[in-house]
Amino acid sequence: MRRLIVAFFLSASAFLGALRDVAAATPADSESHFVYQEGAGKVTSVPIVRRYWLSRIIHPLAHVDPRLDPRLMHAATIAEERANARSRLRCWHYVKEALLAAGAVNSYPKTAYAIEAGQELTRNYGFRRLPVRDPYAAPVGAVLIYGTREGGGHVEIRTRDGFVSDYHSKDRCAYPLVAVYAKFNS
Repeated sequence: MRRLIVAFFLSASAFLGALRDVAAATPADSESHFVYQEGAGKVTSVPIVRRYWLSRIIHPLAHVDPRLDPRLMHAATIAEERANARSRLRCWHYVKEALLAAGAVNSYPKTAYAIEAGQELTRNYGFRRLPVRDPYAAPVGAVLIYGTREGGGHVEIRTRDGFVSDYHSKDRCAYPLVAVYAKFNS
């Protein structure tokens, strides 16, 4: 026990001796860098961080296009309220429910697969394909469709700060973007 106490005091004194070598520069010397001397005697400086963000900003917020049907923005809000924390692999079902609840479509879409959503929305509900290649550039309320070569797909609605289907995400889907659809005011 006595050896443990001696070892503790020796390590604490070594640590305090190392701290003694650290010296901050006065504000008159530098207002943008903190200058200190390492234990080996080398003088080093690091920038002073005056502001930081609690969460990282990956992409800017989506814009609201006034030409789009306002019911699409309402559908995005409904989908956000109903979204889960994780995917339940029912993206097209949740998007269909949100579009129907918001009144953006007048009947429940009949297609079963997300990859078929764009064809049905343009053919039966008056949606148009937008010339958007970047999901982050899509306006709020737009329906984004992703697909793979194997035939799988995903559909989601653009929100102000991300994307929503059966779950909410700040990041886009990993699948390649197939098309972006929206309905304009009549």
